[in-house]
Amino acid sequence: MVTAVLGAQWGDEGKGKIVDYLSERADVVCRYQGGANAGHTIIEGGRKFVLHLLPAGILRPNTVCVIGGGVVVDPGALLDEIAQLEAAGINLDGRLFVSHQAHLIMPYHKLLDSLHESQGERVRIGTTGRGIGPAYVDKVARVGIRIVDLLDRDYLRQKIRANVEEKNRLLSKVYAAAEMDVEAIVEEYVAFDQKIDPYVKDVSVLLDDAIRAGKNVILEGAQGTLLDVDMGTYPFVTSSNPTVGGACTGLGLGPRKIDHVIGIIKAYTTRVGEGPFPTEITDGEEQQKLREKGDEYGATTGRPRRCGWYDGVAARFAARVNSIDAWAVTKLDILTGMDKIKFCVAYTDGQRTYKNFPSDSRVLSTIEPIYEELPGWKASINNVTKWEDFPREAQDYLRYIEQFTGVPASIVSVGASREQTIMLR
Repeated sequence: MVTAVLGAQWGDEGKGKIVDYLSERADVVCRYQGGANAGHTIIEGGRKFVLHLLPAGILRPNTVCVIGGGVVVDPGALLDEIAQLEAAGINLDGRLFVSHQAHLIMPYHKLLDSLHESQGERVRIGTTGRGIGPAYVDKVARVGIRIVDLLDRDYLRQKIRANVEEKNRLLSKVYAAAEMDVEAIVEEYVAFDQKIDPYVKDVSVLLDDAIRAGKNVILEGAQGTLLDVDMGTYPFVTSSNPTVGGACTGLGLGPRKIDHVIGIIKAYTTRVGEGPFPTEITDGEEQQKLREKGDEYGATTGRPRRCGWYDGVAARFAARVNSIDAWAVTKLDILTGMDKIKFCVAYTDGQRTYKNFPSDSRVLSTIEPIYEELPGWKASINNVTKWEDFPREAQDYLRYIEQFTGVPASIVSVGASREQTIMLR
């Protein structure tokens, strides 16, 4: 069984917890896109782990974890995560593999990312400054440095020197910034090769063998559908494809190999960074209250997340473009105590009603949400373990999500720990 698990909103939906939960029965968990700009928070045995590159299944002792070729790998971030887990007593021997096709984030990518965002005349995207975008630019421009390049030291030096010389011209002439030391970068990545070599693998072959052997495989996405570079709120998006198609290209996996797609959605909606957000709560005090209650701060940057009501239009869009079979609804407990809960069923610009998600971010920035109001519930649901124990209003809210989107909810999360997860189907 091959199951893709992906975000159906603007990221931060709680994918790490759900993948960790599902990985108890998984043989292999694979990260297929993005970079260290994503953060998955997992609470395990009272300990908090924040993962940026490693798949969430890494905390399961018998699960093999894979970083696919669609991921851009920051060497420092990867080695730091490995060291963090080893210090916590987690054995990675024979359990972690990195695709030889994965591209590397270089020091000049991070510098260019920061300089680009600081240019006042440009549209701010709100990136994390981790060099993700510039790394994908080099990938598409066919000048990127891949992990397979580490295997040939002379070729590696040649490629790095050519890239740094080009980037230095850009730094000095466009940004009036200091040039970078070519030889220092070469030596840094030669040293990284010695540390990463035991983990390098042909991921496509590894997965094909696992699937043929009948293994349970989870494909883990980063960010979310509405941040997809092709399908999302362009240009306020990430630089890769968090949608299900990215799982195929990012892992070397044929689309017919995917048996099941789970979409992760919060019981409300959040967004980090710039860009349109139709259901964002406009009352600052009300938004801050929801942010504090839901601990809505970025796992990677600590930035406060923008908070809003559930967007049914966006959820239905995500279900369509990803062929989502089931929802995993997270943070339902955060809505406890509210008298009324708003649910966006359409958008309007005052003249036209939009029932489908617009592709133009300028339209999304000007439209207003049309809400249905549903009754809230007062009783705590943090210790609920089965459907029958939910307050009737919480059951009705989940049923409304299912009815509106046409997708059943199979998992509901009512707290941060593994145990606060309910499998409905």
